[in-house]
Amino acid sequence: MLLFLILLGVVSGRRTRLLKGLPATSTVEENSAAGVSVYNFTVTVSPLASEGVAILPTIVNSNPLTEAFDIESKGGLEFRVITTGNPVLDYETMPKSFDLQIFVEDTTGRTDLSKLTIQVKDKNEHPVFQGNMAIQNNAEYTYIHAAVTVFVLEGTPPGRIYQVDATDPENAKLKYSLLPATVPFSIRESGDIFSTKEFDYEKDPHCYFLNVTVTDPDGLNSSKTVNINIINTNDERPYFTTKQRIYRIPEEQSPGTIVANITAKDPDDEGSPSRLFYSIQSPDRHFSINPGTGVLQVTRRMDRDALPLRLHPNISLTVRVEDGPSSGHDTEMVITIIVEDVNDNPPECNPSAFRKEANENTTPGTVLVDLRNYCEDIDVDPSNNQFNFTGLSGFGSNNFALESTVSGRLVMTGTIDFENPANPGVEVYALTVRVQDIAHPNYSSKYPFHISFDNFLYYIIYIYIRIKPVNEFFPVFRNLSYVFSVSEITKVGSSIGRVHATDKDWPPSVITYSIVAGAGSRDYTNIFWISPTKGDVRILARLDYETTQKHIFTVQASDQEKSTTASVTVNVLEVNDEEPVCSPNFFSLQIPVNLAVGTNINGFRIECQDRDSDPRSFRYFINEGNENNHFIFSPSAGSNTSRLILASRFDYESGLDTKWIYNLRVHITDDNLVSARDKTTHLIKTGTVTLSIRVIPNPTTATTTTENLYSGSAWYVPFVITLGSLLLLGLLGYLGLLLLTWLRTHCPPRINATEKKKPKKEVVVTMTKLNTVFDGEARDPGSNELKEKIFAFNVQVETTHKTWIETEIFLTREVTGRIYEFNTRSGARRWKKSNEPLQPVVAMQAMPSATENSGQGVDRAKASSKKEPSEKRKELAAATKPTAKPSAGQAESPGQDGLRLQKKKEESEDGGLSSPAP
Repeated sequence: MLLFLILLGVVSGRRTRLLKGLPATSTVEENSAAGVSVYNFTVTVSPLASEGVAILPTIVNSNPLTEAFDIESKGGLEFRVITTGNPVLDYETMPKSFDLQIFVEDTTGRTDLSKLTIQVKDKNEHPVFQGNMAIQNNAEYTYIHAAVTVFVLEGTPPGRIYQVDATDPENAKLKYSLLPATVPFSIRESGDIFSTKEFDYEKDPHCYFLNVTVTDPDGLNSSKTVNINIINTNDERPYFTTKQRIYRIPEEQSPGTIVANITAKDPDDEGSPSRLFYSIQSPDRHFSINPGTGVLQVTRRMDRDALPLRLHPNISLTVRVEDGPSSGHDTEMVITIIVEDVNDNPPECNPSAFRKEANENTTPGTVLVDLRNYCEDIDVDPSNNQFNFTGLSGFGSNNFALESTVSGRLVMTGTIDFENPANPGVEVYALTVRVQDIAHPNYSSKYPFHISFDNFLYYIIYIYIRIKPVNEFFPVFRNLSYVFSVSEITKVGSSIGRVHATDKDWPPSVITYSIVAGAGSRDYTNIFWISPTKGDVRILARLDYETTQKHIFTVQASDQEKSTTASVTVNVLEVNDEEPVCSPNFFSLQIPVNLAVGTNINGFRIECQDRDSDPRSFRYFINEGNENNHFIFSPSAGSNTSRLILASRFDYESGLDTKWIYNLRVHITDDNLVSARDKTTHLIKTGTVTLSIRVIPNPTTATTTTENLYSGSAWYVPFVITLGSLLLLGLLGYLGLLLLTWLRTHCPPRINATEKKKPKKEVVVTMTKLNTVFDGEARDPGSNELKEKIFAFNVQVETTHKTWIETEIFLTREVTGRIYEFNTRSGARRWKKSNEPLQPVVAMQAMPSATENSGQGVDRAKASSKKEPSEKRKELAAATKPTAKPSAGQAESPGQDGLRLQKKKEESEDGGLSSPAP
């Protein structure tokens, strides 16, 4: 930038002569120090430049470039060029001349640029030693003179022993000289030093100091000292001057510790230090000897308390001294080193942390741990291995104490009760105990983790005492008994209540709930379930008020050790959940088409029962199949018994009625509960009865409709049936006996086989009501010899083994030519008007068939006889003929029973339609 201003001033033509005395030429000597004045000049300014110089004189350029010069002010407008010393001018290595461009500018803007030429003058410099006799300082390009030592063996013949090397900066020829002149050495023009005699170490000096001087032609010189050492040759055996043979040293000395200073002398070295070499011949890893001085030192740790020093603390060493490192004379001696024990081991405990447990409310004085059993001091000397226990501390340490400082037994001093509100509730107490040496310690840094206290190292033992809670209290239920009310229709799995128990123990125990008694019934082992953790009581089976109104069971709360019980009462609330059950629930009826309105159809009635409803709550509805509303039930409500009534006449002629079979579905509903207690839920249940009614059309002649009923009061009917069955069985047995006799007569037996007697079946006969409508008439042919079957009907007999026996009853009569009525569907017949009794012959044929308890229908089978009517009549007459006239008080014959049954039947038929007996 400054150069740019100069050029600008020159171009603008404003340049004037401001630098007086420039341009000029000046000289300076080489190696001039910093600040040496090279040239002086002044600056003249214009009278208009009242403020003087704007830009001081400045070296803006140099040729060649250098920073060896600078300009400084002498005061006012006088200036001078000086040396900077950086770099130092050197005539031999640097340019001989420098052209400096000096620029100045006054305050009016006038500038001046002039040149100053500086020529470097050569200066005669001192000679400089080279090689080992001089050390070059690269920073200042100077040489530091150093002494050189030269060794010469005694007995060496005269000759060259060293070469001195020096140079002159001006490359002038140098001259060497040697002082003092009396020494047996000389130096030549080449700088070689020669010995002038053969040296004898025992007679001549052992060392010579030579002052070597080098001088240039102008008389400048430099000097250097050369030390000549005469080396003695070995011709004598050395000997030990140390008289001590036993040394004692404490253990655990740091490496480098001096044990002994072994000294020896060599006669060859009388009057001067012996140059001897020491060594240990017996191998030992604990000690070493300085080969030059004979100082015996420790090289590694020595532990008196560890093997092998614990058993053998004495160490023997064989020391050798030689007067030559490889060949020469030598002498040996044996020394003994005794390693002594010091108190260098603090007591230690293994383990260093103890975890103990104690129950709460432990008796004070109970010993928790004996620390001395776990601590030891491995020092060998008994005076160094004694220790004590002190400094018990930690939160809650007031509940514990050390029995004594020597014993180390930790005992309980207080009582810890978790349930006490004043107890802090700490479960684990962290305590520390200090184990400390009794003897004054002499420790080293091998125990950096031990703590120092009054210059004693002590070992810290950590003791963690866990106080175990004791189960002192039984769980207690909030209530001695619980009462829950639940509807009988509550869903299985629902929660009906909760029991809760607490335990005063601290920390709180986990309470487990269970049912221990009474939660079952006759049908279910477990009706109720309780949550083991929450105490929720749930139902596992459907409740039924009609079966059990109240359940009482026992629940238990246990904390794994102690338990308590409570009573739970579950009151089942009644709900109308039972459907009416009616009998019969299915029935088939036949009625004539002209049956009078208001007639109880075939005397049919249904009886209903409901376990949770009053009989007066029933209502009867015909929901399906009652087309044109021909049928009603009376009464329709308020009774558990209702009759089927024909409400309107059938009208097939006009086409109003087209169906001949009516399948009625009857619904029976209940509206209230048995008791007057509050209803949990108002429900209505419905029972169902199915009826099938066949309407019989008018026959060609007038027909009347009657109803055949077997009333429960006709006790003789089952008797007659049973007796007839027995007679039939007797007849079959007799025929079988005759067949067996015939077989034995005509077919001799080949194999004797044992027959298995079949068990007898007990038969209980029940009667069913038969409703027969006689819708046809006919005349008897009139033959007195012909007898035929008038009608047949089946009777179902239930045995004690839930099986059914179907019995077909045949009634025979003599042909009279009279008019009789018959049923076109079943074939049943009766005399139209006649009081003449029939002479029945009863024949029974039993067929057992199994059925399920479900009450489904039974397959029936009829046994038809293939014999002619006359043969059948003879067999039946023979089977029913009494053997003698019964005497007074004896039972009537089966024939008489059958006759009475027929008479009763005819009387009932003549009476027309009648209601069944209640």
